[in-house]
Amino acid sequence: MERVRVILGLGNPGDEYRNTRHNVGFLALDRIASALNSPWVWERRFQADTSLVDLSGHPVLLVKPRTFVNRSGETASLLARYYRYDADRFCAIYDDITLEPGRLKLAVSGSAGGHNGVSDLMNRLGPDFVRMKVGIGAKQNPRMDLKDWVLGKISSSEQSKLEEAFTTLHLGLELLVAQGSERAMNQINTKSKAS
Repeated sequence: MERVRVILGLGNPGDEYRNTRHNVGFLALDRIASALNSPWVWERRFQADTSLVDLSGHPVLLVKPRTFVNRSGETASLLARYYRYDADRFCAIYDDITLEPGRLKLAVSGSAGGHNGVSDLMNRLGPDFVRMKVGIGAKQNPRMDLKDWVLGKISSSEQSKLEEAFTTLHLGLELLVAQGSERAMNQINTKSKAS
């Protein structure tokens, strides 16, 4: 069984995007790196900030691309070429508007679901990467532009739900790396549904 060795958090670089719904991938990885006291290092060759961590006794590279969400595949393809990894060695963490805030869903296949960053990953890396979806909920006002919703700041009530989700997500990634996607899906998708 090939194990996941690279975990990509999708998000946009820069202070203006900090703490926005579209950046939950970055926020999740920041939380994990902080919990493991692992520093971030800028790597020009990958156009990304990386942090090497130990998950369940396995070395795993956390990656925050600086290419902006819609071009996340650029960093992924550079990493894949450098490490000679197939798509199934990657896991992408990203926001999902079809899930309630704080709900998690782990999947090993599926469409991009209208998410441009995921679409770019599928085009440049291939479709076989693991997907960790983090719910941000649907836009509140039907007339609101979707872009304004995903680039909007996370509210305090959403924040508390996400904090809880990130703890579950961290444990889920440990399981994913150690025992594979099926065990992790059973844990994540069941636990997230119940909460």
